[in-house]
Amino acid sequence: MLTGIEEVDWASLGHAYGPADDVPELLRGLASADPAERETALDGMYGAVHHQGDVYDSTLACIPFLLELVADPGVQDRGCIVELLTSIGGIELDDEEEEEMSGLPFDDGEFIPAANYAMAAAAIAAGSDVFLGLVSDPDPEVRLAVPYALASLHPEPALVLTLLRERLTVERDTEVRLALVAAVGQIALRHASLRAETVDWLGWLARAAQDPGLRLAALAQRARCAPGEIPDDVVPWVTALLEEIRTASVSGAGSEPPRGAAPTLIGQVRELLEEHAAGRPAPWTEELLRTLHAALDDRVDDRIALVLAQLRSPDWGQRSDAIWLCGGLIRVWRGRYEEVVRLVGDQLHDPEPRLREAATSFLERLFELGAPAADALAARLARAPRGPADGFGDGSGGFGDGSGGFGGRSGGFGDGFGGFGEGCGDGFGGGGGDGFGGGCGEGFGGVGRSGREGALIALARAGDVRAVPLLARALEEGEVRRELLYAVDGLGPSAAVLAPLLRRRLARIELDERLYDRAAPLLHALAAARGVQALPEVLRVLRGAPANRRDRVREAALRTLAAFGPAAGEAVPDLQELLADGSAGVSTAAARALWAVEGDPAEVLPVLERWLRPVLPGADRCAAAQVLGEIGPAAVAAAPALRPALASRDPWVRVRAAAALWRVTGETEATLPVLLAAWEENRHARVDIAECLAEMGPAASEARLVLLTELTRRRRHNAREGASGTRDIHLDEKLLTLCRAALARMERGTY
Repeated sequence: MLTGIEEVDWASLGHAYGPADDVPELLRGLASADPAERETALDGMYGAVHHQGDVYDSTLACIPFLLELVADPGVQDRGCIVELLTSIGGIELDDEEEEEMSGLPFDDGEFIPAANYAMAAAAIAAGSDVFLGLVSDPDPEVRLAVPYALASLHPEPALVLTLLRERLTVERDTEVRLALVAAVGQIALRHASLRAETVDWLGWLARAAQDPGLRLAALAQRARCAPGEIPDDVVPWVTALLEEIRTASVSGAGSEPPRGAAPTLIGQVRELLEEHAAGRPAPWTEELLRTLHAALDDRVDDRIALVLAQLRSPDWGQRSDAIWLCGGLIRVWRGRYEEVVRLVGDQLHDPEPRLREAATSFLERLFELGAPAADALAARLARAPRGPADGFGDGSGGFGDGSGGFGGRSGGFGDGFGGFGEGCGDGFGGGGGDGFGGGCGEGFGGVGRSGREGALIALARAGDVRAVPLLARALEEGEVRRELLYAVDGLGPSAAVLAPLLRRRLARIELDERLYDRAAPLLHALAAARGVQALPEVLRVLRGAPANRRDRVREAALRTLAAFGPAAGEAVPDLQELLADGSAGVSTAAARALWAVEGDPAEVLPVLERWLRPVLPGADRCAAAQVLGEIGPAAVAAAPALRPALASRDPWVRVRAAAALWRVTGETEATLPVLLAAWEENRHARVDIAECLAEMGPAASEARLVLLTELTRRRRHNAREGASGTRDIHLDEKLLTLCRAALARMERGTY
């Protein structure tokens, strides 16, 4: 075994962490009889030799030995090695990347990684006949991994297609059968010449198979391969299949006994996947539904109807799947989610802790859209014990973005076996359908995630005043998640009662290197609560900010002082001194606060004009323009300094300057065209632009079509593939509200 491994000069090769002289030990570890040693070796392969999907010269040198290990029936856990090979060889360059590679000289730094991908694919494809004999391997984990390897890497797709379909007639393992169907779908996607016949076969299988799970898999893959041919009755069809699967399954079937504790990253992910699937008779339905949701894409009403059907299922696992699936749906697509949110709120009362955690994580990110679940959240908080409960420990957030396709028991590592990375359980296919994990933090009864805290964050972000006394209780206890403090600004005037408690907490904070992380959330909450009684404590932070992140500490404190307004008169000397600060963020924040306290523009306008100079960075000019806009007509003397910024190359500078110039002068002839051009150029600026258009009223009538078009779009303006921010949904809903407000003011003809 591993013949010739000593003949390779591994020290002259490299991987992610330097010379590859440790690779022989990793390869031998993959063949070890010790399960822990095998897992450690696999972790090392993904962590160094195939780090984040990269292919190094040492990765290429490993390929013959990995193929040898896969072919040896005496080696255990060969399914994992098949997945590793599939990941190494499965990176496909698109036409643009291939063209760029062909135009690069051989010694170009960018040529080598791209060439390595191509050579890896060629080397594994040349040896991929070894996979043909593994479709009937006695080890089900090998049979689970091989279909996708064949579909992705073998150079004769027609041969593979025939083999996979024939194997399906004799295979008895449920998950392997589903993997075979998923691999057939992968071939259809990769090879247009085989697509039509494969789509027909999948359609036949979706109707004729005896096993409802197999019918669901075929339906999902057919939808993936031919999304334009998804039938109108897909929701009742899928719902009936799910019910048939539920009633045919025995509770607890399909779960494997948990293994021992694993110190490796791969082992930890495996444990999470095992925990996620434990006690569920058919956990694989989640991946099938992800594939189907990805195929449905912008058919939002159908996707919502499917989620609603799952949320009404007697099977808690289906309800949990619905919540995670809807997370990606609501993050990307606009729609009528009131009933979905209400039903998710109902899951907070379920005895299954994993279901409650899924519901809480989902509701945390909804902000105002979480209102239909407010009663359920309040009831959950009223009866829940205080302190850590439900869910994973500090820092866990459920299953995050990117899961798709069929991961199976081994779970897969990385997107489509594309390297170990984000998206637990990614496997066959891929195609969207993001999970919806929520960040976790410290519990206010101790360290660890608290379901109570998540529910309280969701209730506060929904703007429900029932959160106020519960927040007060949290502030009286131990550590508080920062998200709770940032949620205070959604509670309006009712948050004022929290000010004394926030003040006491701020007073206890040490002025050390961790000051910003500890003080910034409290300062934000004090600003929202208008807790002017905390002025001495805010000034203490402002004056005592340490060198570490000093500017950010000062900016946070200055924002709070600005919120206090004239009541912060004691701070005037500090504000005047900071006007001359060398940081634009600090200087402009001091100007904003001084204006809010004294209401006299004379002292602050020269400072703000200084930061508008064209030679300065865009962020500095944006900060100055924004403050001038807040000052409004009293800053008219600064209008000449704003006008050059309308022609800036930075779209954010143009937006900030145009909005400020309108607020200062009321001019629309020069500002409105700038705002409308930026609307198309920078979608992330639309909230700011819409806010200005709403203020303009009838003067912005030229923007009517732009606003109406935005309101008809189904996709959220800030939706990103494979990524999301905590406030993304909130910001998009704010955009829609501002668009409606702007149109209403145009209709009324009032300013």
